[in-house]
Amino acid sequence: MLSAGIVIPGFVLIGVAFIGIGVALFVTSQNIQVLERDYTGVESNSSCFKCKDPKVKNCNCTVDFSLSKLFEGPVFFYYGLSNYFQNYRTYGNSKDANQLTDTFTLYQLINGKRVEVPFDGKGISWWTDYNIKYRNPSVIPLRNAFNGTVKPLFWPRPAYELDPTDPSNNGFINQDFLVWMRRSALPDFRKLYRRITEGDYAKGLPAGNYSLEIRYNYPVLAFKGSKKVVFSNISWMGGKNQFLGIAYLVIGSMCVVMSLVMLIVYAKFKFPDEE
Repeated sequence: MLSAGIVIPGFVLIGVAFIGIGVALFVTSQNIQVLERDYTGVESNSSCFKCKDPKVKNCNCTVDFSLSKLFEGPVFFYYGLSNYFQNYRTYGNSKDANQLTDTFTLYQLINGKRVEVPFDGKGISWWTDYNIKYRNPSVIPLRNAFNGTVKPLFWPRPAYELDPTDPSNNGFINQDFLVWMRRSALPDFRKLYRRITEGDYAKGLPAGNYSLEIRYNYPVLAFKGSKKVVFSNISWMGGKNQFLGIAYLVIGSMCVVMSLVMLIVYAKFKFPDEE
């Protein structure tokens, strides 16, 4: 049978444990580096301002930024959207004919020269999506499976030519397509585009000046959306997430407070047989 001598110390131990975990999670999250840049093109002085008009085709713009210190690797590069609802049933059934198709190339500026930063796009999708959920038609060549179809409005290439450099990365098992089709529950989200893990950038992005070249294919102002790119690294707990640490701290503090309340109540109203 539970007694005050068991419950109160139990609440204290649970509270202290949760507070300790919360502090560790919060401090770790604070040490994760994150760099965000908006490229919607709303501001008139933005390089992407000219691209916000849907009538403008094959529009390219750049986003420049500087790093004052090493952005430790491995670095994960995401694109983000806001006010975009992927959780509609009709969206999932349609496989989204207006898929976000912006493409990115990152350069480091060294002594007036642009040095391309290598991107790693292999294995960025979920294993189950690539191996189970989505499959290409068993038609060779693949383009014959798409006879009688047309390319979606904002796609730069048809589905069977999404990756001209890798024939196995086309159609419904294209890595970028699979990442995009992993639907987000909330209207503001970000999705993994590439990893930076190779060559001179295996340890991260060195301090210096960078230029991100964007092929702006998908306008978003029609539905009052916005777009951004995000550079981030990770820790043992994953990406930056302050909520998890705060949640542990709050629950731990509540347990400690409750144990004090129970101790006061017990000391004041304890039964005679418990003395």
